[in-house]
Amino acid sequence: MFARQTNSRNYIFGFPRCDCRAIHWSLKRPALAPRSTYRTAFTLVELLVVITIIGILIALLLPAVQAAREAARRMSCSNNLKQIGLALHMHHDAKGRLPDGWTGYDPQSGEPLFNGPTGWGWAAKILPYIEQSGVYDGLMRLDLSVTDAQNQLARESCFSVLRCPSDNGEPLCDLGGYQTATSNYIGVFGSIELHDAVEAVAGGGQCLGDGAFYHNSRLSFRDIRDGLSQTFIVGERGVKEQQFHSTWVGVFPTAEHSPARVVGVAASPPNSVSDEPHNFSSFHPAGTHFLSGDGSVRLISEYIETNAYHALCTRNGGEIVGGN
Repeated sequence: MFARQTNSRNYIFGFPRCDCRAIHWSLKRPALAPRSTYRTAFTLVELLVVITIIGILIALLLPAVQAAREAARRMSCSNNLKQIGLALHMHHDAKGRLPDGWTGYDPQSGEPLFNGPTGWGWAAKILPYIEQSGVYDGLMRLDLSVTDAQNQLARESCFSVLRCPSDNGEPLCDLGGYQTATSNYIGVFGSIELHDAVEAVAGGGQCLGDGAFYHNSRLSFRDIRDGLSQTFIVGERGVKEQQFHSTWVGVFPTAEHSPARVVGVAASPPNSVSDEPHNFSSFHPAGTHFLSGDGSVRLISEYIETNAYHALCTRNGGEIVGGN
């Protein structure tokens, strides 16, 4: 006789109940296939295709990235000129006039001499207004020549506000045997050929230009009769093969084309191919920046009409310039 029966569904007559359906499906289900011992990988052809696609994408994106970077540098350059314009206006408010294009007098007679001492340029006079009072008050001796040994630290001081971000050249250059800080912004001498102006006063006298900055100029805004908004007073220069380094310091008597280091001439359109070392130019592919007397900055193409360009670079020619 069987032992005590249980009422549980899992037992029949005291013995565990067998699940026939599980046995049925286990018999029907095939055994699992063993995992493959091989790993999938790129073929050489697939790898070359991927590399080619990546190369094409880089080739497409690189010009756009470079253009964006140049646009940022061009904007920074324009901002530098706006700061210079603000400094010139503050100098005019404090002194009642713009600084000299450059200062030069015969040390014996006291008469104007284009390559005489002290030689300090217009940009040197605005240092207190571009947050460089330490250099202006502590290092510069304006009563001494720019070539004096006491002015060595001052003339070797470099300022980012006076350098175009697109210029990758050295911050110092040799001018007549003196290491000097470079600059990318020069005063507008005008449309008069600088060679002719210098030769006319080689023996002494004031080297005159028809722009905003020239030898011992000391102009005020009322002397710019063409209107501040229609007159360029400062322009950009990027050192190209046919041009010389420019500087914020001033005129060095022993340097070649010494006045052209601080001022420029509108002899030919900016950035144009020319043997003229006194021209304006830039490293920007779109044009060259100019600062107007009212403090605005414009980017001028090398294809500007020559007469209009000359009119913008003179202070009292009486020209009417439109469309700029």
